[in-house]
Formats: sequence, C-alpha cells, structure tokens
Amino acid sequence: MIKYLILVLLILPSIVLTQYKNIKVNSISNNPEEVSIAINPRHSNNLVAGANINNYYYSFDGGVTWVNKEISDSKNGVWGDPVLIFDNNGAAYFFHLSRPSNSQWIDRIVCQKSNDGGMTYEDPGTYMGLNPPKKQDKPWACVDNTESKWRNNVYVTWTQFDAYDSHKPEDLSNIMFSFSSNAGSSWSNALRINKVPGDCVDSSNTTEGAVPCVGPNGEIFVSWSAHDKLYFDRSLDGGATWLDDDIIAGSQYGGWVYDIEGIFRCNGLPITQCDISTSPYNGTIYINYSDKTNGDKDVDIFVIRSTDAGNTWSSPIRVNDDPVGNGKQQFMSWMSVDPITGSVNIIYYDRRNYDDLNTDVYLARSTNGGTTFENVKISESPFSPVKSVFFGDYIGVNSYNNFTACIWQRLDKGKLSVIYAGNKY
Repeated sequence: MIKYLILVLLILPSIVLTQYKNIKVNSISNNPEEVSIAINPRHSNNLVAGANINNYYYSFDGGVTWVNKEISDSKNGVWGDPVLIFDNNGAAYFFHLSRPSNSQWIDRIVCQKSNDGGMTYEDPGTYMGLNPPKKQDKPWACVDNTESKWRNNVYVTWTQFDAYDSHKPEDLSNIMFSFSSNAGSSWSNALRINKVPGDCVDSSNTTEGAVPCVGPNGEIFVSWSAHDKLYFDRSLDGGATWLDDDIIAGSQYGGWVYDIEGIFRCNGLPITQCDISTSPYNGTIYINYSDKTNGDKDVDIFVIRSTDAGNTWSSPIRVNDDPVGNGKQQFMSWMSVDPITGSVNIIYYDRRNYDDLNTDVYLARSTNGGTTFENVKISESPFSPVKSVFFGDYIGVNSYNNFTACIWQRLDKGKLSVIYAGNKY
C-alpha cells in the first residue's frame, strides 16, 4: 500500500503541470513584453494576443500554435500598451498608444479592428482622446456583452497627462473615458470621469490603472489608483454621466509603485471586473491589486469586492496562499472573471519557492465569489529577471466558459519571450 501511495504522489505533480503546458508564443526575438490576451466568444479556439511595441499573435487551435505578425498604422503610428478584446460578434480590437509621424508622441488612443479572428487589422485605425499637447497613456477596454440596450458598446478608459513626467504642481493627470456604439468606427468625445486629479510624475500620486468592466444590466464600473487609495466610479447610462464624487474603495499601502528586485519597474495597479454570469455571485464587483501591506519585501496579491454596485467594499482578501509575512514576493497580477461561470481567475508572478530572484507564475482561482482561492503554479520552470531589461507593466489572463488563457513574459539568457498556458476546467 505504501509503495502505491508513493507512486501516486510522484505522479500527481506531473499531472498538475501538464494541465498548463507552457507554449512559446513569439517566434520573433524582439524582446516582447506587456502582454494582453483575449478569447473569441464565438469560437473559443480563436485567441488573440499582443505585446510591446507592435507585436500581435493569433491562434485558431486554442493556443497550441501561434502566428506572429507586427501591426502598423499608417496614420496614427504604434507605440505600445497593447490591449486586445473581442466583441459579441467575434470582431477583435487592438488598442495601443500612438506615434504619428506628423504629430506628438502618445497624443491619442488608437483602435485597430480585425474581422478575421486577428489575422489582419484595419489600417488606419480610429482614435479617441486627441487633445494636444496633453498625453494619452495606459488604456484599457471592454465590451458590453450583456442583454442591455448598450449591448456591444465598446468602452475605453485611460490616463491623460497635462505634461508627461512633469514635476510641476500645476500639471495634472486625470482618468478619461470614451465609447463606441458602432463597433469602433467612431468614438465619443473624451470625458474626464475622476474628481480627484493626480500629478504627472507617473508614480503613486498619479491617477493610473483604469480598467473598465460591465455589470449585469449594462452598468460601467471602473477603478484606479492614486494617493495610496483605490478610487471607484460608475455609470448607469452607457457612460453619459458618472458619480458626482469618486468612491474610495480601499487603501493601497505604499501606493501603486513598488520595487521588486531584478525588475526594472513594477506596479500594483488595479484591475476591475464584474460577475455577469448566472452564478450566485452575479453582480459582484472585484478589484484586484497588489501592495506592501505585509512589508516592503513581502508584496502580496489582494482582492476587494462589492455586492452593492460599488457603494461599499469588503476588507482585502489575500489571494496568494503562502505564509503571511514570509518575505516572499508576489507581484504584477491580472484578473479575469468568467462571464459564463463567474469564476475569478488571477495570474501573477511568485517567488515563494526560492531565496533568490527565481520567479514562477501562479494562477489563483475562486469559484465561491472570491472568498477563497486555489493557487496553482502554471510555469513549468522558473526564470530570473535582471533590472537592466525593461520587463513591462502587466501580464494577461482571459476566461470564458471555464476555459482560462494565461500569457506572460519571461527572461532567459537576457532575452524576453512570451509564454502561453491554457486550461479547460
């Protein structure tokens, strides 16, 4: 009996690992980072992804194989911060920063659309937020895939800088919003939605991290970080109007900027998602972030949640399940809430298993409304970053009908690569 038990224990870890086979996405060695991924709700084997500065990838076999291409925009230029989403009709959208040849760097947010599963994107794209000489940075987007009257509207939020990297007190940063009701053909005038501005230093007192999501009835929810706080706002009329005052959803100890050894820069910017499924947790809003609550050398991943449309928020729920205060770093998380099942899926980098810079990738999953999370290591081997190589600001996860697609960047022998791992629960 003991012999068979040992055999089972030896086999079991390999079974867990094979659920998340690691597949290298990029075939072009151009140090890609800041990765984003999306699952086509019409054809779940169709995945699209992107990476800085102008890389895009697509797969039609659930991520087993990938095609690599480079996106271009003859009018608006391309300058990174890739954001990939699908709409309800299976059209893909690639959002990015601009670098037009006849204008100023990052002067607008650009959207390029694909009607063939991400194989090709329209050129030129459409754009929003043009307001020179102000700078438009770090966008994110979502689609209304509810049955509301705003179904298939596309929503985008981002940070506008009066003057990027300025230390002048009169230069401010604000959270902007725009929408399209015609599948990305045109965009509404940019609207400032925050009430408390930030500075332009691109640090913890700057307003950043606005990731929009849609509620069960077409509500728009978004949060962002600034001044060591998590701010929250909402619209109940398709983005026409917003709250008179920002809601403070929680504190972010030490701010959204923190230092991780071996990483050029790192942040704990929030990701906002809402459960629109038919699960018992329908309507629950989640904000995922990381901070230094448990010590400067013990960054952890957290979630707060609201069950009353963002009026009140829970205490922070620690997502990573290693011992509290053990001095192990978890950082740079991303979250996806499955629109069909309601599962909460959070990907992040993790150093719990080492006493050096070796880094794994973990996926934490909750099926009980974020009360508890099961943590699984999904990277097949660790890597060790170096501070001289820019590592980007985010990684990605997307989930649909119990299929979870994860993507991240890793460093080996001084070169960055993009790694994919997917699993059907």
